[in-house]
Amino acid sequence: MVLDDEPDMKHVGAAARAEEVEPLIHRTRPDVVVLDYHLPGGDGLELARRIKACAPAPQIVLYSASADTSFVVPGLVAGLDGLVNKGSQPGELFEAIRAVAYGERALPPITPALLAAAGRTLAPEDLPILGMLVDSTAPRDIAAVLRCSAEELQRRLARMLAALRVPRGALPA
Repeated sequence: MVLDDEPDMKHVGAAARAEEVEPLIHRTRPDVVVLDYHLPGGDGLELARRIKACAPAPQIVLYSASADTSFVVPGLVAGLDGLVNKGSQPGELFEAIRAVAYGERALPPITPALLAAAGRTLAPEDLPILGMLVDSTAPRDIAAVLRCSAEELQRRLARMLAALRVPRGALPA
């Protein structure tokens, strides 16, 4: 509800459980969705991946107390547009929402150490996908380059996201 205090933002709905999010998005058609990572019935990264597979997909900001640099690479795979820790000032969330609404990313930098750790974790055939995601290549273009269907790309992204699930703090910053 704090979003309603911002003159250029309008709160259009809230979901208490993961399974309530997608129907709410279909009803309200928001420009930006703010998700928490810890959701009853699911997690924000997998939910973001599913939302981004739909057209038209809203921009997504993960806003979580768990959000740290270990979420950057999995967040790219999931389709996150922004990442904000709940411990930051409210203005940081508002800035991230505005940035992603205008088509920009609001993610922390991807360090060589994060990429190296992801490279050791992912299957070799998935590294080109990661490279294209880092370069902001749209999923439809990734599927075209790989000559695979959108469904096959989504299966691969789900597999990549599962592989990147590591204990908090296990990826170097």
